[in-house]
Amino acid sequence: MSDKPFRILGLQQIAIGGPDKGRLKALWVDMLGLTVKGNYVSERENVDEDICALGTGPAAIEVDLMQPLDPDKRPAVHTTPLNHVGLWVDDLPAALQWMSAHGVRFAPGGIRKGAAGHDICFIHPKANDEFPLGGEGVLIELVQAPPEVIAALG
Repeated sequence: MSDKPFRILGLQQIAIGGPDKGRLKALWVDMLGLTVKGNYVSERENVDEDICALGTGPAAIEVDLMQPLDPDKRPAVHTTPLNHVGLWVDDLPAALQWMSAHGVRFAPGGIRKGAAGHDICFIHPKANDEFPLGGEGVLIELVQAPPEVIAALG
């Protein structure tokens, strides 16, 4: 399918969930040496996450260490340890439109600002009759790449 009006440029992030992000930080930050770049808390998304970086510059990969604000509420960011994978895309609106027209199921919410400030949307982990392509159990985040990432990876 070479008529795609967008390109996937590379891995943008992985998001790891657990009941206690302190335990996640003990491994990912203290042992593996990732750098904490920020924190994001959202009642609506039931998440308290530390935004970490692996590497530097436009090729850096974001690693989000997430715990639920309330373990009994949804979304349950801790029940799937590998919560989602994020991919840089050079034209997010074109990707969403083209992929939807070709049977990809997206999660509700459309394009919106993500925790790191980039426009995002999610490919649903499960397909359905109307949209026969999904993440086969994996939530996939598409992230609008900023110009410097497009220049470096594109």
